[in-house]
Parts: sequence; structure tokens; C-alpha cells
Amino acid sequence: MPAPHARQITLAAAERRRLKQLAYSHTAPYQQVIRVRIVLDVSHGYSNAKISRLRGVTVDTVRTWRGRYADEGMPGLKDRPRTGRPSRFTPLQVCEVKALACQLPAETGVPLSRWSCPDLAGEVIGRGITETISASTVRRILASDAIKPWQYRSWLFMRDPDFAARASRVLDLYARVWDGAPLASDEYVISCDEKTSIQARCRCHPTLPPGVARTMRVNHEYQRGGALAYLAAYDVHQAQVFGHCSAKTGIVPFMTLVEQVMTTEPYASAKRVFWVVDNGSSHRGKAAIDRLAKRFPSAVMVHTPIHRSRPGIWPWDWGSGWTRCHSSFVTATPSSPQPFDEVFRAGGVRIIKTPPPAPRANAMCERVVGRLRREVFDQMLIFNEKHLSKIVTEYAEDYNQHRPHQSRDQRPPLVETTDTRPIADLADARSVRRHPILNGLINQYHRAA
Repeated sequence: MPAPHARQITLAAAERRRLKQLAYSHTAPYQQVIRVRIVLDVSHGYSNAKISRLRGVTVDTVRTWRGRYADEGMPGLKDRPRTGRPSRFTPLQVCEVKALACQLPAETGVPLSRWSCPDLAGEVIGRGITETISASTVRRILASDAIKPWQYRSWLFMRDPDFAARASRVLDLYARVWDGAPLASDEYVISCDEKTSIQARCRCHPTLPPGVARTMRVNHEYQRGGALAYLAAYDVHQAQVFGHCSAKTGIVPFMTLVEQVMTTEPYASAKRVFWVVDNGSSHRGKAAIDRLAKRFPSAVMVHTPIHRSRPGIWPWDWGSGWTRCHSSFVTATPSSPQPFDEVFRAGGVRIIKTPPPAPRANAMCERVVGRLRREVFDQMLIFNEKHLSKIVTEYAEDYNQHRPHQSRDQRPPLVETTDTRPIADLADARSVRRHPILNGLINQYHRAA
């Protein structure tokens, strides 16, 4: 019987270019690169034996990929479906594992607050569902249905009978609308919030700097210097932040922050300045509204719904049509509890779900306070009120005068009043200099002279 002839492959110019790109790719899978190179060698007329020596594979491997490409083209270089190892667990056992994960541990008599994969594996074996199962196998079974019993999300019922009305006023202000009319150019919206219990701590011994073959050494013990509070006011549409440090929260610290903002232009000469605040003791009820209006007639206090210090939803989640569809809202996640829907419907409110994952936080100011905590407070030890004031002042100056904002075409908030240089093109060959802020915790970059 005559020996079978090797399959011949002739490549078009476009096909050859594509194969060469894959053959010299640094990101393509290694097996695919080898197969593509085998095809290219075949197109050059090399024998199977020569290709096997060049590529370090067997002759049978060369023959296989030569034949598959000749019959199927590029799709033939992919792995074919495989059956894999037979499953060790029946569909009933898999369903029982998922059902157990969807129960609270307390309902099954297990003294845990939530399940983990090792705990579930032990409980499955203890119940006799299967003789043995690993935690990684449990994780794969749960992952097929996106079940994660070790995660949770907190929620609460609305307790404000005027929730929809109050929330609508706040959301309208974020869209620059008040009582159905658009705000004028000399009207502003300020979102105010407080960061309490900032711990002031001082190390008992000085920190030692790093040296040769030695890391920086920080003493484990520290002395408590009490707790401080940081009050922030955020201009929603100008992206400008104001801050005030105080030993505690209250009416006086809040009015001090208001005084700081309202005596600064353009707010001092503004027609109206709306202050969006929660229902904290510093600015609660009709008395706080009257106190603010008496001190600054142009200031209008707007309260968020009760038991909801974060009343909002980001305006850009809805696009251009958001002002027409915010009669109510609820976070759109699979874990949203059904009672929320019933409460809304009972009040005759239409439910509009936000795109997942939509932020729970209201207020624009929550974003600023959260960023300040993550970027600064989580990285530094605050010694006292003076130290805290210096840190937040330096941070606010960088935020207002140097940090770019996407909503302002990558310009800082005070671009109109600050001599801000054009945006630097970092691809330029000229050098860029770094200016450290807060001892290098934040950096500014400027074009070298």
C-alpha cells in the first residue's frame, strides 16, 4: 500500500499576514502560537520531520495540525470540545449544596453569621450529602449560579412619610431645577456632610527612617488624643470643596462652615444658595431652617428624607431624561428586598430601578468625604486639631486648584480664578516635574521650565 502524502497548504497574502501576527504575538496562548508556526512551516514546503525538529513536537502533532488547517482553516487550530473528567456528584447533590448555601446558618442550627466555603463543605459532609467534598469544589458549584453566601448588603425601610417629595426636591436641585424652574447662573447648590470620630493618635516613640537593609520602623503603641470632626461643603456643579475642622459637631461648627462659604464669592453675592443637608442634630428641623435664613437671607436649607443621610442617586445615571423619571427609586440589585417594592407601591409611587451597580450614597459631598478618608485619613495618623486642619486645608487647595475633573473638561474647579496652565501632554519628550503634596501622599505634575 502506498504511503499517504502530506497535505499541502497554500496561503493567501492576507491569511499569511494574520498568521505571522499570531506567530510573533506576546499575548496569544503558547499552544496557539506553536500551531500557527507549524502551519507557516508547512506553507514553506517543510517536511513533517523537519517541522517536528524545529518546533520541538512529535511528527504526529505536526500531521494533526497540518490536516486540521487544510480541512477547516483557522477554526481548525482551536481545541475541540472535551468531555472532561466524569462528575463525582449527582445533580441532586449539587442542588442540595446550593440549597444549603441559600439558607441562613441560624436556620440550620449552625452557630455562624454567614457561610464560607470551608464551613459549607464541612456541613455537607456532616449531613451525609456526600462522603467527601473540598471547599474549592463547593466554590465552583456555587459560582455556576453566582451564589455568594459570604457576602451581604445591608438595607432598611423608609420611615419618612414624605420620602418621595423630599427626595424629588434634592434630585431636582442636582439637575439645577427648583419648583419646576431651572436655576439661574447666580444660584448654587451646596451639599454638606460631616465626618465624625477622626481619631487623633500619636506614637509613643518617634518613627525611625529607613536605611541600608532596614525598613522604616514604626512603634506599635500610641497615645489617643481624642476624636475630631471634619465638616465639608461641596459645590455640586462647580466641583469645589470647603472644609472646617472642629473638636465636635454641633450648631456652632456647622454655622462656622456656612459662614466660611457664604462670605466667599460668588456665594456672598449669589441670588440663592441651596444647602442640602441630612437630619443630623446640627441642622435639624424648622429651627435650623430659620436660623440659616436669618443669618444669610440668600441661603435655603433643603433636608434629605429622614433616616436617609445619603438621599441620592447620581444624576448622570439617568442621562438626559433623568428629570422626568425620578418619582421614586430603589437600588437595582438582585438582593433588593421585596418589602421595598411593596412600600413604594402602597404609596402610589412608581418604581424606577437604577442601573447596577448604582451608588447608595446621596450626596455629592459623600463622594468628597469618602475620597478624603481613603486618600488621606486611612494613610496618616492625626495628632491634634491643628494637624488635621493643616492636612485638610492642603488637600482642599490641591482639589480645588490642581486636580482635574472630567465634568469640567479636565480642568480644576477654580480654573476661572486661578492661573492654570494648559493640560500637559505627558507623551511630550520634555521633562515633567513632580511636586509632592502631604509629604508625597499626593503628587502634582508640571511641565519643567
